[in-house]
Amino acid sequence: MAGEIVLGQDGSEGSSEALSVACELAKQLDRKLVIAFAYEVSKVGGEVQDLAAALRERGESVTAEAATKAREAGVESETVIEPGHIADTLARLAEQRGASMIVVGSRGESALQGLVLGSVAHKLLHLATTPVLVVPSQT
Repeated sequence: MAGEIVLGQDGSEGSSEALSVACELAKQLDRKLVIAFAYEVSKVGGEVQDLAAALRERGESVTAEAATKAREAGVESETVIEPGHIADTLARLAEQRGASMIVVGSRGESALQGLVLGSVAHKLLHLATTPVLVVPSQT
């Protein structure tokens, strides 16, 4: 369905706030919500397979919980879990699906991590060809 709304979800409080906004938008615009969880695994280290499996399991849990909340809000949704750099994966997914927008929370990682690594929202604003809505943290 063209015009879907792609929601970046990581289980944080910020992404929970983004879920609420995305559900409201999806209802108002009569759009399907695509709840996406992306994860990166370093190629360095001996426990890479275990880490990848744990991250995928976390993604399944987070997206299932978000899908339940979307359903309770009366919004059709589906979940997508993919390995890859988070911002790149969300931007690519939105472009591939012809999404009308990407919704993310402003705080998914700690402030220090955001300064050192750069935030997903900031990276999305620079590389996505799909409009990005960044939901500000209420905390």
